[in-house]
Amino acid sequence: MRSSVRDILPSRVSRSLTKFGADVALARKKRRLTVRMMAERIGISKNTYLRLEQGDPAVAVAAYAMALFVLGFGEPLSELADASRDTQGLLLDAERAPRRVRARKEPVPV
Repeated sequence: MRSSVRDILPSRVSRSLTKFGADVALARKKRRLTVRMMAERIGISKNTYLRLEQGDPAVAVAAYAMALFVLGFGEPLSELADASRDTQGLLLDAERAPRRVRARKEPVPV
């Protein structure tokens, strides 16, 4: 039997998705767009869109990305895990840097 994403999802992530869905719903309402209009513009069913607004983790990330795009948020997913903003990764790179560097000896031409 396969486990569901909901079974292994940490509560902090679940709460974050729920808030994200609520934020998308609020942004839609501020723009006076109906659920049907959003679903059509994203290219998903009305039921899938409603699950998106509830923060359902089984909804494809592409649907979330398209919802943000339709609402005019541009490309926010491209900045989420940007390597230049990954402070933990940058610290790990600094720790792995060699302590000293030696020049390689060039072979003597014959």
